[in-house]
Amino acid sequence: MELLTDQEVRVLGSLIEKEITTPDYYPLSLNALTNACNQKSNRHPVMELDEQAVRETLESLNQKRLAGPASTAESRVTKFAHRFQEAFNFDRRATVLLCELMLRGPQTLGELRSHCERMYRFDDLASLEAALQKLADLELPLVKKLPRVPGTKESRYAHLLGGEKAEWATREAEPSPVPRPTDSRLDQLTAEVAEMERRLAGLEQQFAEFKKQFE
Repeated sequence: MELLTDQEVRVLGSLIEKEITTPDYYPLSLNALTNACNQKSNRHPVMELDEQAVRETLESLNQKRLAGPASTAESRVTKFAHRFQEAFNFDRRATVLLCELMLRGPQTLGELRSHCERMYRFDDLASLEAALQKLADLELPLVKKLPRVPGTKESRYAHLLGGEKAEWATREAEPSPVPRPTDSRLDQLTAEVAEMERRLAGLEQQFAEFKKQFE
């Protein structure tokens, strides 16, 4: 499959989302699709695409057979629809997961379950993870489990429709090294040890003198 650009990912994800969440207003006009792409909610990163950019992106998606004009006899305005189902033949779970990853970027299992709720309800994290694993196990994987970001406990998942990103190459979080004492602190510790040794020697001498009284 030919890799998608960031704009293609946003336009395709927006079309899939609107078909599921607002079916009465789908397919979308160019204006409605542009607004969907530029939403400030449920989007990361937030984009500012104009209609010309969206139109050009639709043309490139049409060449890839992933989106294009939809025939609607009741509308005088040209509307657009995705062809994701025809291209991949995924079930609702896989479609929703890829859509959410396209719109928001890499996410943990918990984040995905919460964000997907408006389009599909996963019963538990295990079923969601199983659906992600199927997408990762395809001959041409469409999902990847990313290394944990340092300081976090959970791994994130990302779609591969646009290929791998350089920012994903984050190493697993490593244990923090034990800080080395500074010179002043080292001097203080040395003095404390010397004082303890002096006191111990004094106690040993006192004990020896006390012991002599009974010899």
